[in-house]
Amino acid sequence: MSSFEDADTEETLTCLQMTLYHPDHLQTGRFQAIRFCHREKLPSHKVVNFGRHSSTCHYIFQDKQVSRIQFSLQLFRDFNSSVLSFEIKNMSQKTSLIVDNHELGYLNKVKLPPKCILRFGDYQCLVEKQDGESLTFFETQFALSPTCLLQENLWPLRMPVPENGPQSTLYSTLPTEMDENEL
Repeated sequence: MSSFEDADTEETLTCLQMTLYHPDHLQTGRFQAIRFCHREKLPSHKVVNFGRHSSTCHYIFQDKQVSRIQFSLQLFRDFNSSVLSFEIKNMSQKTSLIVDNHELGYLNKVKLPPKCILRFGDYQCLVEKQDGESLTFFETQFALSPTCLLQENLWPLRMPVPENGPQSTLYSTLPTEMDENEL
């Protein structure tokens, strides 16, 4: 028997790909502590903190407007599921964290969808999860966007207004433009 046959089967890792944007990231070096275009392998039990405090955060934003710990990510598995999911928790007492269109206050947490936009202050982050098989490790990978992610991905800034429903009566009472001859 060859060593190839005896080798452990390599499991694929769940990867969280994060594309970052800030309007003046080129001038300020906000992301200089983050390694871009590099996959980093982390243990699945690790809580990953994002913020400006270098001793408590794994990923550091060099910006005084960012909280010491802005938000945290933690892996979990739903009951009777082999798929790994991430929950995100807002750790900032001063700044809300917006996940798609859901605003999280201090210590609020939510399950991350497979693809979403995170926003806090002027920061935007497109998060995309690629599923893997391993329950022991996961990976992160960062990219930098030169353009606004909300415009680039045509992401809505607000929840869409339904055509029918309670808000539609509000719009029907607004004044409309009329020609003088219609009076």
